[in-house]
Amino acid sequence: MEHGEPAEPAAPAEPAEPAAPASPAKPARRGRGGPRSKTMIGLYLAAPYVVYLIIVYAVPIIQGFRISVLDYVYAAPGASVPQPFVGLKNYREALSDPLLRRSFLNILEFLAINVPLTVILGMTLAAVLAKLSRMKTFFRSAFFVPYVTASIAVIGVWYFLFSQGGLMDHVLGSWAPNPSWLVNSKLAMVVIALEVTWKQLGFYVLLYLAGVLLIPDSLYEAASIDGAGPVRQFRAITMPALRNITILVTTLALIVGANLFAEPYLLTGGGGPNGATMSPALLIYQKGVEQGEPGVGAAIGILLTLFILLVAGAGAGARRLVQAREAA
Repeated sequence: MEHGEPAEPAAPAEPAEPAAPASPAKPARRGRGGPRSKTMIGLYLAAPYVVYLIIVYAVPIIQGFRISVLDYVYAAPGASVPQPFVGLKNYREALSDPLLRRSFLNILEFLAINVPLTVILGMTLAAVLAKLSRMKTFFRSAFFVPYVTASIAVIGVWYFLFSQGGLMDHVLGSWAPNPSWLVNSKLAMVVIALEVTWKQLGFYVLLYLAGVLLIPDSLYEAASIDGAGPVRQFRAITMPALRNITILVTTLALIVGANLFAEPYLLTGGGGPNGATMSPALLIYQKGVEQGEPGVGAAIGILLTLFILLVAGAGAGARRLVQAREAA
């Protein structure tokens, strides 16, 4: 375009198309790993175990309570036998039996030996195994083997050792107790407590070992720099760090010990001598099966269940108290 010529008129601008309305933002979809789905997965996984608990534990406890308030009589399947309601009669008969009181005292004696030994040996052996650098797997397996061995086999070994005229009597000679271990009213329960402690120890060592391996090595290194020896480190670091596991081990040992049955039944011929090793679980068997008094046996079973629940509740309360103190 030359200078001075009038400019051509600009073409009219085309009208702009109206902008499409913005679509509202869609809420982000919760992934499959959300809290709700995780809860459902947990419920599905726990459902078989809940069914197992109901069938194996809840139903027998309910049936035991029903038998304990009846004049129950064993009968053939399909036979109709009168079983009148007797209320608390079976409980009064059970509580009036001096052998029941003796059995609970025996269990308290057993627990007084078994539980402290389990805690002390389990924690100490776990701390030692955690420090091993060679043959670690061998020693861990060696401690666990008695736990997975059949009880009858372990009891047979201990009977061979401590029976009258057994290996221990021959080794000790004139120093052996008279009467012998398993027929001595003062020593029979001690032998049983040692046998159960030895058999169950591997399981509790593994529980403690899992806790020891979670303690940072830096704590031990700092304590070593400050001049603390192994014993001081164990008392100042290992024991406080394993406090919750100790409560768990104590609770489990109390519950297992309260159900003592096989050892007094097989080692001492059914709770002897003179009832010195009688346990409530063994008394349930004698009353309910051998003597044909299922109502009294069921009543003792309910009393034993209440005792175990009390022990378990005390353990849970102690654990919550420790956790509250640590959180404060």
